[in-house]
Amino acid sequence: MEQVKSIPANYQRIMPYLIIKDAGKFIEFMQSVFGATEQYKHMRDENHIMHAEISINGSTVMFADCNDEFPQQNAGMFIYVDSCDETYKKALDNGSESIMTPADQPYGRSAGVKDPFGNTWWLTNPL
Repeated sequence: MEQVKSIPANYQRIMPYLIIKDAGKFIEFMQSVFGATEQYKHMRDENHIMHAEISINGSTVMFADCNDEFPQQNAGMFIYVDSCDETYKKALDNGSESIMTPADQPYGRSAGVKDPFGNTWWLTNPL
């Protein structure tokens, strides 16, 4: 097997890969809350995503719809945002539930939400 010589352009050394329900709606959520841009989408069939990628300010998130072979696998993620309060509100307006309301922490203003797809997001802007 030939070794990969370099990481493809626009990819990072480590990236989350989520296997979730309603991956198509996840794209809409990520666009509305985080301003994500869709980079790639390959469909398994008319209704299910086999593999998709979005970018948030140069960071890639990969994901797919779950199925019997690949059950749902959620994640907890930390993300720097321009405004913790605004992003928290957008997340709630787009179906997330609050885990922690925005508050000043030693590392920045931070809040926590669980998105409608089961992922936890720790939203933080530096103070």
